[in-house]
Amino acid sequence: TITHFDCPIHLIQTYGGWKNPKMVEFYKNLVTVLFTRFKGLVKYWITFNEINMILHLPFMGAGLVFEEGENELQIKYMAAHHELLASAWATKIAHEIDPENKVGCMLAAGMVYPYTCNPKDVWKGMTQDRENYMFIDVQARGYYPSYAKKMFEREGIELHLTPEEEQILQENTVDFISISYYSSRCTSADPDMQTMAGNAFDTVKNPYLDTSEWGWLIDPLGLRITLNSLYDRYQKPVFIVENGLGAVDVPDENGYVEDDYRISYLRDHLAAMKDAVELDGVELLGYTMWGPIDLISASTGEIKKRYGFIYVDQDDDGSGSRKRYKKKSFEWYKKVIASNGEDLT
Repeated sequence: TITHFDCPIHLIQTYGGWKNPKMVEFYKNLVTVLFTRFKGLVKYWITFNEINMILHLPFMGAGLVFEEGENELQIKYMAAHHELLASAWATKIAHEIDPENKVGCMLAAGMVYPYTCNPKDVWKGMTQDRENYMFIDVQARGYYPSYAKKMFEREGIELHLTPEEEQILQENTVDFISISYYSSRCTSADPDMQTMAGNAFDTVKNPYLDTSEWGWLIDPLGLRITLNSLYDRYQKPVFIVENGLGAVDVPDENGYVEDDYRISYLRDHLAAMKDAVELDGVELLGYTMWGPIDLISASTGEIKKRYGFIYVDQDDDGSGSRKRYKKKSFEWYKKVIASNGEDLT
């Protein structure tokens, strides 16, 4: 991943991050160096991590800092436009430097279910899905969809799209769609319906699903549904590059964590992924989980929200030996890899 929530602070302070069109030229310089340096060594590239997060975590997604009185929605979509242009340029440059390069976009994915079959709930779910799909529509299809253009009109958002920019977007679509998937979401048109935090997205509690300790809906079948939705929409290969369970792990006196809950989560999601491929015909390039070793969660700033197969002896306050211990899930996943996913027991 070329840019994973890591806009250089100098570019934020000096240029305002991705709100500035100069960032596109800087990015072109960066990718030219990367594609040249790693030619023949790296084949699969992702331009921007979870590009739709610019609407929900704008500083992380695009280095955006808003001044009082600014039109934040205009700035978010203008910055997103610059990232979309940069992504198209990166795709063009990647293919020119090495025709074997494959370039993908990246979506923080998860279907939005209507809470009921009330058409108002169904419509709200559809509009929330579109809000996230819009970025990938541009990267995969090469143009802004009609629903996005109408939304820009209603909200007074001006992108000042030039003919050259339209051509760059149209001629340099991505080779594959990569996603992070942790959970599905649920929505209601009822303004009194209570929501809860789920990753960076608020969601209505789905009565048919359990939740993680951080309130994220656990929905393995939702992964299959999401994969099918994306493949139907774009007809491009899909790559799952993030999937995992953040949980409080309690080690024994030897540092061993018996994380059967993580094994269960991953087993069910891998089985759903396999169904999407073998039963539904989704073209899937691969799967990488988040993440092999415990690290500090981007969404909450905690290390106690652990994802890894390897336990790191460190607490949120920084105390601990920082020694590393294999959890039960380590050997389990090792077996999964060795069997290419055939052995999930």
